Amino acid sequence: MNASSTTPSVTEVAQKQMKHTCEHHAECMKIIQAILDDEASEAEKDHFRENMDKCIPCIEAYRLEKCIKDSLNMKIVKKPCPDSILNTIISKINS
Repeated sequence: MNASSTTPSVTEVAQKQMKHTCEHHAECMKIIQAILDDEASEAEKDHFRENMDKCIPCIEAYRLEKCIKDSLNMKIVKKPCPDSILNTIISKINS
């Protein structure tokens, strides 16, 4: 008898111990966006790291959002704004 066929893997055991629903999904999504935008505080990052170790929906949401952001960054060509447009915007804001 092969022990590996009856013994669950570490991943399977870990997944059974993890949360499959997130009670604070909206809050977690805000923190994920702040982390990906490099605007999260150290406390928010630490809190999210602790939560991510236990919450499958947060792990999946982080991976998806990061993948989307990385894909967009690779596709977008960044061009400087022409001075004439910039001056027009500034003058309209100041008036």
